[in-house]
Amino acid sequence: MPNTDPVVDSAPILNALLDAAAREARVPVGFTAAITRGLAGRELTDMAELRALGAAAFTDDGRPVADAGVFRRALQYQRLCGGVLALHEEDPALSGSGAMHEGEVSALLGVTGIPSVSESTMIARDCALAEYEGARIHLQHLSARESVVAAAAAKARGVQVTCEVSPHHLTMTDEDVRGLDTRRKMNPPLRAALDRQTLVEGLRSGVVDCIATDHAPHARDEKEVPFEQAPMGTTGLETAFAAVHTDLVVPGTLELGLVVEKMTAGLGLLGLLVPKIAAGEPANLVLVDLAAEWTVGESGYESRSDNCCLAGRRLKGRVLLTVAAGAVVYRERSIMLSAA
Repeated sequence: MPNTDPVVDSAPILNALLDAAAREARVPVGFTAAITRGLAGRELTDMAELRALGAAAFTDDGRPVADAGVFRRALQYQRLCGGVLALHEEDPALSGSGAMHEGEVSALLGVTGIPSVSESTMIARDCALAEYEGARIHLQHLSARESVVAAAAAKARGVQVTCEVSPHHLTMTDEDVRGLDTRRKMNPPLRAALDRQTLVEGLRSGVVDCIATDHAPHARDEKEVPFEQAPMGTTGLETAFAAVHTDLVVPGTLELGLVVEKMTAGLGLLGLLVPKIAAGEPANLVLVDLAAEWTVGESGYESRSDNCCLAGRRLKGRVLLTVAAGAVVYRERSIMLSAA
């Protein structure tokens, strides 16, 4: 994602990242570039140049393109240069200084809330503009019932729109924020039970196209502050499969095959090559022990960050081995396997 320092909004910065990934990355890595310079929402980047260099998509990541005129020009540019606009959907005038979902729990805790319409109204606007311009958009991390309804309506009209949901929004609600654990503060926030149920149904019906982690690491000291002062974001790469498997597959809510499909569909939505299991193809495989039970964080994390919203939870299903682009890139610590 481009929300780094410096922001990935120019060819030299993207080139430097591509070179670094070619030298250092153990797995195939793709980069998105910013829609607007400095993620400021005012001046468009040179999307054609960035796309030609290999930008997988364009996004202002955790910020919306609030100005409708700027967003319309971005759609026109996207139609010319290809790629897709991946959008964080939020109306800042409605979300304001909110720190969690606006509902009964936020009222009880006395925490300023973020209403679900701050997300769904922007989705409706962006889908309408994408329809008008004949452009492609991807809606990031849906969290609300109204958002699924808006996305379904746009798809029914033939809008070129895809969308994703994150594991934490599929498995947790604002009830899990009662303890004001800052690891459970993210944007969009954990919402109500009906919202969670609608997201699950969106996966089943096909309205929601894929599951994406929205992995957002933070240093420990950043999160060790009062809830309303803490930055948004939770990690999720290490727990993504196990969380969805435990809460949705084991109880029989979703089929395992559907979850596997939704967790591997994201590349195709960005026009990238989806790995396949076939003779002669580089191996891209994951070995999972579906019966293994483990407690999140009990043995530490592979990530350098530990702001995981699922910390302390007992999960069922564990990734033991990952092979990416033909090479073993991860082994679970408790097993001894040969790379040969």
